[in-house]
Amino acid sequence: MMSRWRNRATAEADRVPFPQMIAYGLGGFVNNLLAAASGGMMVVLNIGFGMNPALVGWLSAIPRFTDAATDPVMGYISDNTRSRWGRRRPYIFAGAILAGLIFAALWQLPRDAGEDVLFGIFLGGSLLFFLAYTMFATPWVALGYELTPDYHERTRLMGVQNFLSQSAYLIAPWFLWFMERDFFTDIRDGAASLAVLVGIACIAVGVLPAILLRERLSAAPQGAIRKEYWAARLLGELTRFFRGFGQTLRNRPFLKLCGATFLVFNGFQLIAAFQSYVIIYYIFAGNLEAAGYWIGLFGTIATASTFAVVAFAAWLGTAIGKRRAFFLCVGISALGYALKWFCYDPANPALLLLPAPLIAFGLGSLFTLMPSMVADVCDLDELETGQRREGMYGSIFWWTVKLGMAAALAGGGYLLNFTGFDVSLEGNQAHSALLLMRLFDVVIPAITSLLAIALVAWYDLSESRVREIRARLNR
Repeated sequence: MMSRWRNRATAEADRVPFPQMIAYGLGGFVNNLLAAASGGMMVVLNIGFGMNPALVGWLSAIPRFTDAATDPVMGYISDNTRSRWGRRRPYIFAGAILAGLIFAALWQLPRDAGEDVLFGIFLGGSLLFFLAYTMFATPWVALGYELTPDYHERTRLMGVQNFLSQSAYLIAPWFLWFMERDFFTDIRDGAASLAVLVGIACIAVGVLPAILLRERLSAAPQGAIRKEYWAARLLGELTRFFRGFGQTLRNRPFLKLCGATFLVFNGFQLIAAFQSYVIIYYIFAGNLEAAGYWIGLFGTIATASTFAVVAFAAWLGTAIGKRRAFFLCVGISALGYALKWFCYDPANPALLLLPAPLIAFGLGSLFTLMPSMVADVCDLDELETGQRREGMYGSIFWWTVKLGMAAALAGGGYLLNFTGFDVSLEGNQAHSALLLMRLFDVVIPAITSLLAIALVAWYDLSESRVREIRARLNR
């Protein structure tokens, strides 16, 4: 059955051997682990250090604004690098090591620092971390776009990649439970230890794609940056960068993919912390230990379901087309979000597990189908411009997502304050605060998912058109 799935309309030369798919997917595991840890551990600043939720939101948002700004620059550098190791691999290797080291150091925070001092220390460390993260992630994304030119093999590659990437989310839901264990002095000590473990995993696994993979397009395109001309040609390179940036933003199919991803992903990010707060303060009345278990269980079930969704979405994309597969999967996810309203029940906590498999259809399919579709867009761009610019497309794709994520994370803190939540009240939160938290947690991601479906309805790069583009490029 695996053989039949892999052989669907794919030439032998265009196949990606399964071990190479695994190697590429390991980079996705590190990418998601860092994303989950850098976001999921932020609750410690509020619960452990007593920082205002609005300030926590800004600490989440500001580094991501800078991260979004540096992504296109890193994409351009990667596209135009010429080295004996390729365009992407040197940055993946160095970025994994730097990101792991800096993340481990980031959470070794002073216990007696005031809120302002703590804010400054964490902000400075976060800015450095996200620079290293960009150095790793942007070339890794671009590498996946160029590993195969085949329409269906791209979907299968991204399916394997997303399957392995989601493994990080089997671990991430248990972060709070782990940091609350009795063998730590408190949650702050737990966060410091957890960050070291995450950093070690990032380095050990993150360098593997750089070591095990080879680039199909190893040479830089015509007009590559040459080290001896950097000073003299700085202005010219800046002109080329902004021209390429503008060309990318004028690609309409690409903008539709960016918009849909922005809506699905950041609709979730805006209220990402709300589910934990609802479980802690509505279902378990402030009992962190009991809530941590159910938060972990929900996340594990959602992630386990995501594995099935990734395989299903990869198969469905090759069977009925990527666009129709997106409609179905994101629609099921919107239904899951709506179901949460009826499943938040203090008398029966187990009900909150019911929506988990349905919600998994959203993000599980999103990062299987969208990268495959962006790779198709790169072929269209090559036909129109004569250049291979996977780095620029990958970086701007994530640039739009990260800008939205930064705004969502900053807005999430204010949205939490708007509900009237007060951490000092512990399990005695106002009824109106708990009601608004549940309402935002359900309605916002359901609406953004439906808007994303409407946007992708206008995407027009069908399989037949992509194959025609590929044939013209081959000629």
